[in-house]
Amino acid sequence: MTAILCSLLLQGQVEVRHDYVAAGQDRHIRVDCETATHVVEVGFDGQRSSYDSIHQALFAAELTGKLPMVVIIDRDGQEEAVQYQNRRVARRVGMSYLTVSEAFLIRWQMTQPFREGQPVPLFGMDPAALDAVNSLRAGRPGG
Repeated sequence: MTAILCSLLLQGQVEVRHDYVAAGQDRHIRVDCETATHVVEVGFDGQRSSYDSIHQALFAAELTGKLPMVVIIDRDGQEEAVQYQNRRVARRVGMSYLTVSEAFLIRWQMTQPFREGQPVPLFGMDPAALDAVNSLRAGRPGG
């Protein structure tokens, strides 16, 4: 599911490695998905391991200078305790949070050939359009 989400929907690279040094030792992390602007950690609903996604995204953002994001893949259509807590904590620290249904990802992959050459909604904006949107958000006229 992460590969579908990252490559087809977020237009990013899966499992990107980033090195760092801690206590004099070479270490590394792998980011679930990395785009031009975001480091994205992916979790699944109902799994306690999804709590780690926020920590991992924030640490990856610290290493890369990119924006952190958490995406939870929802398999049952309900926001249970793990999703609720992740959504609230992500909002509290000001990071992007998204829930995507597993069924949507499967349909997106199956219908991908019909979208060849088309921009991806939300994530496939061309750089000029993205700059204009960011200028508007920052309160700068003209884009």
